[in-house]
Parts: sequence; C-alpha cells; structure tokens
Amino acid sequence: MDLTKYIFKPAKHRGKAIILIQFPFDQNLIDDLRKRFPSAKWSASKKSWYLPDLPVVREAIQMSKKNSVLTKIKSIHPANQQAYLDLNEQLTLKKYSQSTKRIYLAEFQHLLTLLDDYYVGDLNPKRLKDYFLYCLKVEKMSERKMNGKINAIKFFFEQVLHRPKMFFDIPRPKKPQTLPKMLSKTEVKKLFRVTTNLKHKMALQLCYGMGLRVSEVVNLKIIDIDSKRMVVHVRGAKGKKDRYVPLPKTILPELRQYYLEYRPKEFLFEGQYGNAYAKSSLQQVFRYAMQKANIKKEIGIHGLRHSYATHLLESGADMRFIQELLGHNSIKTTQVYTKVTPRSKSKITSPLDQL
Repeated sequence: MDLTKYIFKPAKHRGKAIILIQFPFDQNLIDDLRKRFPSAKWSASKKSWYLPDLPVVREAIQMSKKNSVLTKIKSIHPANQQAYLDLNEQLTLKKYSQSTKRIYLAEFQHLLTLLDDYYVGDLNPKRLKDYFLYCLKVEKMSERKMNGKINAIKFFFEQVLHRPKMFFDIPRPKKPQTLPKMLSKTEVKKLFRVTTNLKHKMALQLCYGMGLRVSEVVNLKIIDIDSKRMVVHVRGAKGKKDRYVPLPKTILPELRQYYLEYRPKEFLFEGQYGNAYAKSSLQQVFRYAMQKANIKKEIGIHGLRHSYATHLLESGADMRFIQELLGHNSIKTTQVYTKVTPRSKSKITSPLDQL
C-alpha cells in the first residue's frame, strides 16, 4: 500500500475520534486499503473511508501522534498549567518510561484539578499531608495508587522546582504482603490444551515457557528469536534492561509453523494494523482460556510468569539463576517464590533424624 496516494484527516464520527481516508475513486486503491486495513469502514454521511483514531493506527499510516498533554491541560486552571507542562518536560528529559510518565502526569493532574487557581508550588508539607489523607479516607485510593501519587508529587518539588528533599517524613502506605498467584503444572497444561488458536497458544506458551511479562511478549521481534543458540533477546524490559532467556526446545516446531502461517514482518505477534499485539488483547486471550479450561482461580496473565518461577524452583533451579531469568534487580524479589513452594522445606532434615 502506497501511503502517498491517500490523504489522512482526523475527524469525529458518531461521537468517536476517527481518521478519514480520502483518495480519488480507484478500485485498486480501495482493494489495497482493505487488504492493509481490514477494519477500514465506509461512512455514507462522510462519503469517505475511515479508521479509528488510535495511536497504533497513526503509527501505521505514519501520522503524527496526538498531543495528549495539550488535551488534558484544558482541565487545569491557567495558574497551574505551566507546572503540568514543566513536569512533563522534566520526565521526558530524564527519559522516564511512557508508563511512568502516564502515571505521574495523571496523579499530578488530580492534585492540580483540586487546587483550581491555587498555585501548587505554594503548598507546604502540612497541606500535602492533608491532601494525601483526603485521597486515602475520602477517595479510598489503594496503597499502590497512593505510592504512585507521592512519587509524582515528590518528583515535581525536587526535580522540577529543585526544592530540598522535604517529603521523606510523609508516611507511605504499606504495601500488602501478598503471595504471587500461580497455576499448577496440570492447570497450565489444561490451559494450553483448550487454546486452539495457534497465535494465542504461542503467546501464552512464551509467557509461561520463558517467564516473560505480558509487555515483553507483545514487544518481541522476529530478530530477537535466535533458534541456533536457542535463546531469546528480551529488549528494554522493566527498568530499561535487556536480558537473554532460554528458548524452550518443545516450542520450536510450533513456532516455525506459526511463522509460516502468519508471516509476521517485524513483531513476532502483530496486531491488526501491523504493530505490536495489544497487551489488553493478550490479557483477554488468557481470561477466555481460563474460562474455557474451567479454572476458577482469580489470576491474571502475569500468573504464568509466577508459575514459571515457582515450577523452576520446585525442580531444583538455583535462586540466583531464576533471578537472572526473571530480570529482577534484587534477590529479595525472587525469594518470595520460596513462600509458595514446599520444595525447600521438604528437604530440611530434622535434628531428631540425625541423632
């Protein structure tokens, strides 16, 4: 599809953001469009083909991204709009991940919206504590959300306004010490057995077979799979760290079959617009497979990564080796799996048995 033969324009249709696709009537151009974008629709009222205005679509048609910062700033009083822009700029300069930027900006926007015309830089520690208490007691925010909020506001005062580290005395909510949720080996087998779609099955098997996060699976590229060395290169994972993980031997034949059937171009698992497969789509695949397998546990797709680590530990793998495979910074993060497996405890010999 030659993109230069089409004109793309943002528009609204039935209350939704769309991208109009305009071009002289030509059946070949229509065929090329529908082949490249099967989800393209015709609007009789607009007398034009169109696609949903999504980041992945804009990327596929080489259109500039929407500036979400300028959109969200409209809900903030002019007195605090520059503070919001300054935070976004500093997060960009320090090369924070898109996920962290999104969380920090959203939490900061919540504070600025409540402040209205009161300048955020004039807040003192007491007023900030009152705000955090309001979030906890009135808005019933979770411990995870509160920690993100404190980090965002702390970043603004220290990294944007260059104030001294004045907020260490703010009590942080304790994170609940929950154990990782996992599946048994029998349940994992059952999950794969009921997943008949080859693409979905491959994605789930790589989640479990290599202990990958869902974001790592959808961002895998064809060049990352090294079948000669039997390793997979996981790039730019959490904390912007690369690592290598072993490629399971049993998956290789099906992986080759998948490649021949789907012919992905760049990403191993492509979305409908040729971009990386959406995380939410893969999460939905997992939920559907759980229902089909009649597994009643309340667990998300991340549970496959937990299951991988736990089953490795049960088979006698060294803790440091598991830490490296999972890409954990600290061994303490990996040690949580000792609490969900009886392996280490079962091998402890009582002093009574040694008398």
